[in-house]
Amino acid sequence: MVRSFLSVMDVSPEELENLLREAEMIKKGKVPSKVLEGKVLAALFLKPSTRTRVSFEVAVRHLGGDLIFLREDELQLIRGEPLKDTARVLGRYVDGIIARVYRHKDLEVLAEYSGVPVINALSDMEHPCQALADMLTVKEKLGRLSGVTLAFIGDGNNVCHSLLLACSMLGVNIKVATPKGYEPAEEIVKAALARASLETEIQILNSPEEAVKGADVIYTDVFVSMGDEAEANERLSVFLPRFQVNRKLLSLAKPSAIVMHCLPAHRGEEITEDVLEGTCSVVWDQAENRLHAQKALLSFFYG
Repeated sequence: MVRSFLSVMDVSPEELENLLREAEMIKKGKVPSKVLEGKVLAALFLKPSTRTRVSFEVAVRHLGGDLIFLREDELQLIRGEPLKDTARVLGRYVDGIIARVYRHKDLEVLAEYSGVPVINALSDMEHPCQALADMLTVKEKLGRLSGVTLAFIGDGNNVCHSLLLACSMLGVNIKVATPKGYEPAEEIVKAALARASLETEIQILNSPEEAVKGADVIYTDVFVSMGDEAEANERLSVFLPRFQVNRKLLSLAKPSAIVMHCLPAHRGEEITEDVLEGTCSVVWDQAENRLHAQKALLSFFYG
């Protein structure tokens, strides 16, 4: 059966650790083998993208492959062709599919009908490639993962889901603080708890102040994700001002704490300008690490 990467759970803890080690070596200058030489991948992006698209395009080319970028409005999907039919055809043409979709179910359809590896470049349920880069960044900046405490402040969204799973598998304590009603999906929390060691702490809270106390990492994401624009005013009224990452909230964390954001950032909403651009922020290294982590991932699947 062809293996895909739709969720952080699609790799074992040992494989996840190996992926991070490989990404570290790639970033330090190790030249990865041309594992994609002679191969063509399709990037099916139904949502806009900057970091995910560019990092994958560069990674594929550096690994010797070619990439065809596909938008929904360029395909027969726009005229009602079932996704499973598109998947069947793409699987006859390309060696893999990198897909950025609205519904996680669409990834499952692509994986089921294409017959080639499918990589989740973002869905409404998870963003596993982002979590790879995030864990790489934490390890790079703090020198370890096991025993680190990460506080995620904001919406219990796809990024939060993948972080919960990755942290649980790598021994990172994670405290998620959301407003009531915006907590991460119950099935993801259960899956994270099932994978966590007895020493790894996972907490779902409604207090950002409680979450950041003693934290090594403060992480936030937009309050209004793609697809939630109709709820923007309602969401902002719920999240602001209490769940904003600002100097006051940051002061409750460890003095050495780092600040992370998967970008794009809405300055003045989930994070203030001075924190995003401040000395604690590692968001630009975090963004760069998407490239190294994805090279490691592609090498894992095609090496």
